[in-house]
Amino acid sequence: MKFNGLDGIPPVVFALVIPIVAIQVALILLAAFDLLREERRVRGGSKALWAVIIVFVNLFGPILYFLVGREEGPVDTTPGPGALPGWGSPHDPPIVAPPQAQLPAEVRAALEAPRVVPLPDAPPAIVTERLMRRYPGGVVALAGLDLTVPAGSVFGLLGPNGAGKTTCLRLLAGLTRSTSGRASVAGLDPAHDPIGVRGRLGYLEQDPRAYGWMSGREQLRLVGQLHGMAGTALETAIDGALARVGLGDAADRRAGAYSGGMRQRLGIAGTLVHHPPIVILDEPVSALDPEGRRDVLGLIASLRGETTVMFSSHVLGDVERICDRVAILDRGRLVVEGSLDELLERYARPVWRVEAEPGEDAALGALGERLRVLPWVTSAVAEHGILTVAVSDIAAASRELLPAVGTSGVAVVSVARARPTLEDVFLRLTGNGSAAAA
Repeated sequence: MKFNGLDGIPPVVFALVIPIVAIQVALILLAAFDLLREERRVRGGSKALWAVIIVFVNLFGPILYFLVGREEGPVDTTPGPGALPGWGSPHDPPIVAPPQAQLPAEVRAALEAPRVVPLPDAPPAIVTERLMRRYPGGVVALAGLDLTVPAGSVFGLLGPNGAGKTTCLRLLAGLTRSTSGRASVAGLDPAHDPIGVRGRLGYLEQDPRAYGWMSGREQLRLVGQLHGMAGTALETAIDGALARVGLGDAADRRAGAYSGGMRQRLGIAGTLVHHPPIVILDEPVSALDPEGRRDVLGLIASLRGETTVMFSSHVLGDVERICDRVAILDRGRLVVEGSLDELLERYARPVWRVEAEPGEDAALGALGERLRVLPWVTSAVAEHGILTVAVSDIAAASRELLPAVGTSGVAVVSVARARPTLEDVFLRLTGNGSAAAA
């Protein structure tokens, strides 16, 4: 640290201050000398001497600092994040990111890792091997999970509530530890290097929270600072993330005034601000209305090739709309994993859908029971006025299905062969008709 010392002090200051200082020093020394001469009052003299020393330090400390200890350069009065001009944050003190030189070595390594767009031949972004999580009481949330998530893909983790999706994502983010097995996220093991993994990961919980008193911009600034970002690079990244999620116009409004969809988009922006190679989203559209669901799904799809996205959902249609690859979990176990086209070709059997007039639910259910006993029918599920019939013999279904519907007495709107969907795959592999609607 450099000091100015006595440079720049006008002579008039010395003319006024030095005589006053000299007189005060003389008076204090005389008082101390008189106290020390009172040998019969050693205890009182000792206390008085300490009082004199304290007064001396408090009186002359600022004067000495003014004369020889003034620091060079202007004082930084820039308010911290969330602060009004001249004031600190209304709830917390301003947060200042520590210099990277003071960070642990593993954190510096994670922050200094190059940010590159995943290449088609790049190693997998995420790999799990026999990953298991058992909770107290013997509850197995995840049982020997083997997964491979290609770099740059949009990967859907599908399953009904309680299938183990959230447990899997928390294990990958290093927020909980596995009972056995291992995982690799961006080449790092989250069980042994959780800090390094979080530096290369953007993670959004199922129910993201925002600091209501902070603006969206201030919240992203906090996230960036926690990742070691600062200055122009941070502000540019914040602007880019806000524009990406469509919050540029609302960036300086308090997050407490955001709608549910806006908070969800702000959470996604927080996962993108530090340009991570991998983004993990837990049920990112579960609480949104149809319009918000459409917007967020479109945003996730736009990240394909730029970063690896892994997100969980219990809504089959959402996964089918945007995912390259899908893994289906049921009761903590992996049922199947592969590309969407591959799963549909391998597991989805030909399907006919019979749509009935309103009020025909009972008759439609009776028709489904009659069809299930036919040798060429593999399943017949009636829900919401539509009977979905999966068949093993297309030729037999083409000959016999229409006559069976015609003699059933059901008031029919349409009978048509439909393209198999991920829901059909799920129904066949899990044997759980209700799960598909979950």
